[in-house]
Amino acid sequence: MTYFDPPGPRILAHRGLALTAPENTIAAFEAASEVGVTHIETDAHVTADGSAVLWHDPTLARWNGEDTPIIDLSAAQLDERQVEGHRIPTLVATLSELPRLHFNIDVKTPTAARAVIRAVDAAHAFDRVLLTSFHERTAGMLRSLAPAATQGAPTERVTLALAGIRLRSRALVSRTLAPVDAVQLPWRAAGIDLVTPPRLAWWHRYVREVHVWTINDASEQLELLRRGVDGIVTDRPDIGMRVLREYLAE
Repeated sequence: MTYFDPPGPRILAHRGLALTAPENTIAAFEAASEVGVTHIETDAHVTADGSAVLWHDPTLARWNGEDTPIIDLSAAQLDERQVEGHRIPTLVATLSELPRLHFNIDVKTPTAARAVIRAVDAAHAFDRVLLTSFHERTAGMLRSLAPAATQGAPTERVTLALAGIRLRSRALVSRTLAPVDAVQLPWRAAGIDLVTPPRLAWWHRYVREVHVWTINDASEQLELLRRGVDGIVTDRPDIGMRVLREYLAE
């Protein structure tokens, strides 16, 4: 197995399917799996005692209204802060409880990098995770700690690669994207379409997959699939899976 099994195109559930359960919870991940999703996009922070946990924000404000940083709580203290029976899960428990799911893990801080690597190693799950960060410092740590793992491109590398594409510099794009396996980016930035067919062809020369985030509209999902993107990150994987089936039937 690798992170890219089964072959794309694929729908990536953005923090699971959070219609009846909070995002980034086991229940949300299971709900995504129930509609046919095989890949989850999630986020990782680290607790005071070094456990990697799956939550997007640095604090609990959107979880229970408590403006407490996750880094200030132990894993046990965080586990006590349940909402309607749901808890913010640890990464190792999530990987262990959901062995058939693949996880794109956006590591939010450099201090979380080692904790994430320890959790993935403990769950024997390097073959089904993609490690990434928006920031080069964190992404560099992930590459150093787990050089054989599937790696995503931080914003700095995406921006530099786009400059190389604009200059038609194969050397610059190749050098920039050499350490990564997948590029994940918005459809548009600063009014520029980042996945036009010519740009998509450039991306595909140097990385295995291109994923676009965060697309919830069915018509937009279908357009991107027809262009040839490999993955769509969406808050509505139930809609995305329906669109994917329609696309594959064309």
